[in-house]
Amino acid sequence: MRVCHLSLTDFRSYPSAELALDPGVTAFVGPNGHGKTNLVEAIGYVATQSSHRVATDAPLVRHGADRAIVRAMVARDERRALVELEINPGRSNRARVNRSPVSRPRDALGLLRTVLFAPEDLALVKGDPSERRRFLDDLLVARAPRFAGVRADYDRVLKQRNTLLRTAAATKPGRRRGARRQDDESGFASAGAGDVLSTLDVWDAHLVRHGAELLAARLDLVEALRPLAAKAYATLAPTSAPADLEYRTSATLSTGCGTSRDVLEEALRASLAEARQGELERGVTLVGPHRDDLQLALGELPARGYASHGESWSFALALRLAAYDLLRADGGDPVLILDDVFAELDTHRRTRLAEIVGPAEQVLITAAVPGDVPAELAGARFDVTEGSVSRVR
Repeated sequence: MRVCHLSLTDFRSYPSAELALDPGVTAFVGPNGHGKTNLVEAIGYVATQSSHRVATDAPLVRHGADRAIVRAMVARDERRALVELEINPGRSNRARVNRSPVSRPRDALGLLRTVLFAPEDLALVKGDPSERRRFLDDLLVARAPRFAGVRADYDRVLKQRNTLLRTAAATKPGRRRGARRQDDESGFASAGAGDVLSTLDVWDAHLVRHGAELLAARLDLVEALRPLAAKAYATLAPTSAPADLEYRTSATLSTGCGTSRDVLEEALRASLAEARQGELERGVTLVGPHRDDLQLALGELPARGYASHGESWSFALALRLAAYDLLRADGGDPVLILDDVFAELDTHRRTRLAEIVGPAEQVLITAAVPGDVPAELAGARFDVTEGSVSRVR
């Protein structure tokens, strides 16, 4: 799989840009802040419909423009597909495939798959659980685009349930009168909030159904990632303690009970019932995949807080390499994007990473100076200066 051509209109700093891309390695070289990362960010956006740098779409649209358009011609084996995304901050985005509109932008997911390495990846090790949950969910969608719908359904139910819990918390008798006492559910219901509790049961059922599907997929994914990440980490940091992954769920799972959908639904249902009183008091959902974490360990110690800077980098890279191996096993090399990564690595890690990614069908690299690109990854080069992109012949 590779991107043959990239076209941008009002994306980030580019009023327009047209790039023909070759198989193999391509490096975008230029000073920081001149637009080289914007190019690979656009390619990553085609694959995931999100940015690795910002949480919302608004910064992706050039200042003064109403919308941005990203087009990528994607080749896979002998087939080609033109993917076009129209980014409309504050409004619904649009997508077309081979010039034909699709009903939802997420229907274009899966036509391009990428694995992106970036300095932001340190957050996978040092950051909040939300960073690791996003890593897992993005990989789920890359492998099976239908999980974009599963995730969207879960997020929708969670939002509705949290709104209901906030309403319930605001109508508790003790809150209304400012009394300092502990209300139980029966007292809450007798105060006229029985309808709220009945509706909460309905949203519990939705949360359990969508949550169990997402949880089952994440558990299976972590089991598949574990040996691959451990192997990649050992390659990058052979003298370090071994790396390991473990999925920690907010639901109570009985040992040896399995992880089938039915079992997980029952576990979520029971955990929600147990947490009900606390949720009513706090006005927020306390159980579900949105509260889970992927725990990273080096030997017996958690990586977060104990790993050195080099070990943290190696672990983050190992997670991306494991994702790359999984996607390759599914069929076809994903496009590898290395955004300003080599400047952060010592000589050993540079060499090992270059050896691992070099055989990929397409590798896109950004670097501030040519010397940041390892000799093992020599290939095509574009110079990027003040938003101007020119190919070096």
